[in-house]
Amino acid sequence: MSETTVKKQNRLQAWMSSFKAMSAADKRRTVNSLLVNNAMYIIIALVVIFIAIRVPAYRSVNSIVNIVNLTAAKLPIALGIAGCIVLTGTDISAGRMVGLAAVIVASMSITANKIFPGLEPLPIIIPLLAAIAACAMIGFINGFSVAKFDLHPFIVTLATQLITYGIILIYLKMGTNNGQTLSGFDPQYRDLVTGTLFTIAGVRVPMYVLYSLILVGLMWVIWNKTTFGKNMFAVGSNKEAAEVSGVNVHRTIILVFVLAAVMYALTGFIDGARVASVNANTGLNYECDAIAACVIGGVSFVGGTGRISGIVIGVLLLQIIFTGLNFLSVDQNLLYIIKGLIILVACAIDMRKYLAKK
Repeated sequence: MSETTVKKQNRLQAWMSSFKAMSAADKRRTVNSLLVNNAMYIIIALVVIFIAIRVPAYRSVNSIVNIVNLTAAKLPIALGIAGCIVLTGTDISAGRMVGLAAVIVASMSITANKIFPGLEPLPIIIPLLAAIAACAMIGFINGFSVAKFDLHPFIVTLATQLITYGIILIYLKMGTNNGQTLSGFDPQYRDLVTGTLFTIAGVRVPMYVLYSLILVGLMWVIWNKTTFGKNMFAVGSNKEAAEVSGVNVHRTIILVFVLAAVMYALTGFIDGARVASVNANTGLNYECDAIAACVIGGVSFVGGTGRISGIVIGVLLLQIIFTGLNFLSVDQNLLYIIKGLIILVACAIDMRKYLAKK
């Protein structure tokens, strides 16, 4: 039995002993607090159970693998935006950066190129690096503006969201493309992203699931085993105290936004091949799903709090619930309302926990 497991068991036993010693009124308050703090998980669990009973196909291997695939596709953007939330900020330009990266990669990987007429598909590393460089530059602008000019991340990323969208529209009008959707990708790009990793009961698991797992492991190391990760949490918890402790606050903030932008670029790289087409709306509102997943997974807008495992769980739970709602043929427009409610309720619960600690 690991040391971590032993510590968890000891904490659980201590809590149970403390609970037994409470008065009846204190027990009621404790139970009510637990129910409220975990209300989101309870509601999701109840909805999932209802859907699983109502629609047997929801429990099929095909459905489960599809949920895993969707989770893998959305994980990189959530891993990126989580760092911005740890700093008590956010990044609403994330979805547009996903779109920009997808457009850049697609424009260099199509067989009948209208943006760059006559250009043959380039070795995939070149479009990927170009997309990463473009997004990293925008991420640097975001981080520099927040750190140097002390602007609120919402305002900065709102501005870069609009700028990035404008760049995408102009880019898609280059050559003879005239703003049309890009499709017909080179097989090397498609196979690298959507090629078969392995099959489960005849259901295919694509290569990008492996890439997402690698990114999860890499981000876990960055967050938990590097000085940068420690500095990020220190700045998110208390910027002034971190600065007094010798942390380079400006550099940390800039690096968080640049790292986030790299994650968005990788999301766009995956998404272009996964969907098999790219247009001006690629990545639209992706940041909403990512923010909802992060908040559900315990990344607090209060700052300085978050775990990679929680982000993975948050993304997975979102895909489980929305896949289930699709099985129930819920109106797609209604899903936007549900996502908004999830973010609102999750943030309210998070703030309640913070105020209770104070």
